[in-house]
Amino acid sequence: MELNLKEFEESILEPSASLIKDIKSIEGDIMFLGIGGKMGPSMAKLAVKAIRLAGIKKRVIGVSRFSSGSLRLELENEGIETIACDLLDEEALKNLPQVPNIIYLAGHKFGTTGNEDFTWAMNAFLPGLVSSHFKNSRIVAFSSGNVLPFVPVQEGGVSEEYSPEPVGEYAQSCLGRERIFEYFSKKNKTPILIYRLNYAVDFRYGVLVEIAKSVKEDRPIDLTTQNVNVIWQGDANEIALRSLLHCSSPAKILNVTGPEILSTRWLAEQFGELLGKKPEFINTGAGTALLNNASECHRLFGYPRTTIREAIEHTATWISNGGELWSKDTHFQERGGKF
Repeated sequence: MELNLKEFEESILEPSASLIKDIKSIEGDIMFLGIGGKMGPSMAKLAVKAIRLAGIKKRVIGVSRFSSGSLRLELENEGIETIACDLLDEEALKNLPQVPNIIYLAGHKFGTTGNEDFTWAMNAFLPGLVSSHFKNSRIVAFSSGNVLPFVPVQEGGVSEEYSPEPVGEYAQSCLGRERIFEYFSKKNKTPILIYRLNYAVDFRYGVLVEIAKSVKEDRPIDLTTQNVNVIWQGDANEIALRSLLHCSSPAKILNVTGPEILSTRWLAEQFGELLGKKPEFINTGAGTALLNNASECHRLFGYPRTTIREAIEHTATWISNGGELWSKDTHFQERGGKF
């Protein structure tokens, strides 16, 4: 049976009762900086839906360059106000309206190699401009688990107390982003939460899609990175919105991912069963991986609503029906920090 993307997405991305409750406690409007990426549009739509179901009034504003495509119209049709802005244009940034709640999604990853200066400008310079302009706001600032070290797979992942050890310029610039937000949080008493995500998955992109595509296309799966963390994008979106209630000064750092340390081999075998294929494998495990301990996240927000088996099933269903996939691979198997 042919699936309808909109109906399929809406059926599994309804806001939870917890989000609807928390959205009532978040005072003021919400602005998404860098809304044009993988998570921004669905997160803003989720916010609009939760606000409506909560029976309250709150503006949701999306900021991006909106240089091409139909995203701007799509967002506006969902009730999201839009502002076209190059965030690195300091004068344009200064003209953005003051909003009490900021979700900071801007950043640069792929194409870092050979374009290191732009990566640092986006990931470490821009946060200073944003922190200064929105010093009286609450800010949830997206970061990456890439700032943390590779650890033995049997140790349960790295919690927020561990010192970062970024590998490569992308990860180093992400740590720069965190440090700049931390500095301005202290300087201006700005409540900030640094949201270390590792990795969000959706039926159109992410670790699960990458593994499923390899299984479907009979391409061997590299087991060097033998374990991985993932969280369903809908749950990651909810946590980001609800994190506005947990911003603090000094800034709070929060690891965000699912509770399992997943076997790459096991994931491939699950997709093999659902897609009617026998996975092929190459190489052996390195014994270490980039793994996060998100127990503090789970203490604050509970376990993700979407289980890993449900995420696998959603992904397999979409791929089996020829659903559109985004060419935005995570490169989760990259171990040298080059993106």
